Amino acid sequence: MHFVIIGGDAAGMSAAMQIIRKLENAEVTVLERGGYFSYAQCGLPYVISNEVESTRQLVARDVNTFREKYGIDARTFHHVSAVDPEEKTVSGFAGETGSEPFTISYDRLLIATGARPSLPDWEGKDLHGVHTLKTIPDIEKIKADLAQTKDITVIGTGYVGIELAETMRTEGYHVRLIQRGDHLAPMLDPDMAEHIQKEAETHGYEIHTNEDIERLEGNSEGRVQKVHTKHSTFETDMVIVATGVHPNVEFLAGTGITLGKRGAISVNRYMQTSLPDVYAAGDCAVQYHRIKETDEFLPLGTHANKQGRIAGLNLIGQPRTFKGVVGTALFRFHGLTTGLTGLTEKEAQDLNLPYATAMHTASHNAGYFKNHLPLHIKLVYQTDTKRILGGQIIGEAGADKRLDVLATALFHNMTLDEFEDLDLSYSPPYNGVWDPLQQTIRRRQ
Repeated sequence: MHFVIIGGDAAGMSAAMQIIRKLENAEVTVLERGGYFSYAQCGLPYVISNEVESTRQLVARDVNTFREKYGIDARTFHHVSAVDPEEKTVSGFAGETGSEPFTISYDRLLIATGARPSLPDWEGKDLHGVHTLKTIPDIEKIKADLAQTKDITVIGTGYVGIELAETMRTEGYHVRLIQRGDHLAPMLDPDMAEHIQKEAETHGYEIHTNEDIERLEGNSEGRVQKVHTKHSTFETDMVIVATGVHPNVEFLAGTGITLGKRGAISVNRYMQTSLPDVYAAGDCAVQYHRIKETDEFLPLGTHANKQGRIAGLNLIGQPRTFKGVVGTALFRFHGLTTGLTGLTEKEAQDLNLPYATAMHTASHNAGYFKNHLPLHIKLVYQTDTKRILGGQIIGEAGADKRLDVLATALFHNMTLDEFEDLDLSYSPPYNGVWDPLQQTIRRRQ
């Protein structure tokens, strides 16, 4: 049986390795549009600050390892432009110039094409010095471009925008943050995002919210020079556009495949699409949200790796279901670690759930212990069932530990009372006798 996988990063190679390890003499072909296989995209921003010394450190296994050690027919610079589900073929163009047509037959196909950064149709979007970030070549272009840069404008303050901004500000660049909405870090509720705003102000960012980009203007050499918004004009040397991503699914037009949220591929719990013998996983597919009980588009590396592993098992006839996600994410912004999982207050409102919130600022360790640091916590819970719906945690220390405990509770539909009864660890350097999450629960209305 011939397995073809489109996409050679997290989801695609997680699936490929399951097939190779669990099915003897498996024939696996992986078609990767770019020149790199299996690398950690989430580490890319930290190449700027040299916390990651080289993009080579981000590559888990190179293409030769997959070919020589594992026997995978791993092909770089293979751009798939069409799938024929009746003939069971994929076709496209190979080579760095995309000049060599190819067609490959499959018995079972996995689509793991990921997502690409959205770049709104602004005038001037193609000027030199305008960047997005998704791949190793992207970060290498940004780093090379910094040599002639002093002033950087970051448009969008989601995960990528915040992380890139932090690394660039740490390196001494003047960084301007432009956000379309009314607060930075729009994945957070406004009352929690205030901590991000204060941290940005402390570190000397220029901050502009409630701004819509109208156009980008270049100089006589074709390099970006100005950003024009609805209310202002800013002079700049570089623009980073971090306004979200879109699933890479255009090549599936005409196949009849069912698409879901945000145009991502609809899959069932076995990662099967609506087409026979065609599976999908990762940032090009939807993820089942256990709290919302709907399919969502949540393109995160953790989800891609899990979905890819599940898809690989199902491709070889070893049934395993994807259990879903609760939307857990974590990011650093200078001195703050910020985590969120489950529903925000706004999402609970949008779902018309009967909910309430509990907020508390506790110490990350025992309050009487030396060097205790504040930990800001917001929990969202359902008032009729007392089920925990979500939470956001921000602090200089201890946020990551609490976030994972909270995510586990959400995954298993725990109530406030059940969480309060948890036997969590206690030692003064690390915690109080009541964990800050439990303290927050006890202060609910």
